[in-house]
Amino acid sequence: MTENRHISSYTLQEKIWRLLWAIVQATFFRYSFHTWSAWRIFLLKSYGAEIDSSCIIRRTVKIECPWNLKMGRNSCLGDGVIVYSLGKILIGDRVSISQYAHLCAGTHDYNDKDMPLLRLPITIENDVWLAAGSFVGPNVTVGEGAILGARSVAMRDLDPWTIYNGNPAVIRRTRDKLA
Repeated sequence: MTENRHISSYTLQEKIWRLLWAIVQATFFRYSFHTWSAWRIFLLKSYGAEIDSSCIIRRTVKIECPWNLKMGRNSCLGDGVIVYSLGKILIGDRVSISQYAHLCAGTHDYNDKDMPLLRLPITIENDVWLAAGSFVGPNVTVGEGAILGARSVAMRDLDPWTIYNGNPAVIRRTRDKLA
């Protein structure tokens, strides 16, 4: 008789950190004043995130593993954004991630009967706008200056200075580089 015992993708230390972060996020982070981005950045940095002090992080943002998040200067995570940072998520400078957007840096290997967890990175380069309700999947790079329209889904890399929308996201037109 074979035993089908599930082996977790997380170490005991990761499980403890995730639990502690969940408590902090559900209390001190979530119920902070609307304008207290500096406080939320402090909390995230306490859990290993690398975030520039010029960023804006709204209190309704949900971040899974802050130690896998890095944000550059003058970037923003809007209300209700989900940062499912099982893998590394790098957000460049001057990036606007609008309300209810979802960054998903985790998936499963469906070619393996055990469907093991894959923690694949997401890179959002400088001067990007991810519009309301957009979704960026694992192992995707959003090129510099790209725009992903509202409710659009990016499951492959997006070219720089290009505007996309739809599910799956398709090119609508190019965008002029910012001066």
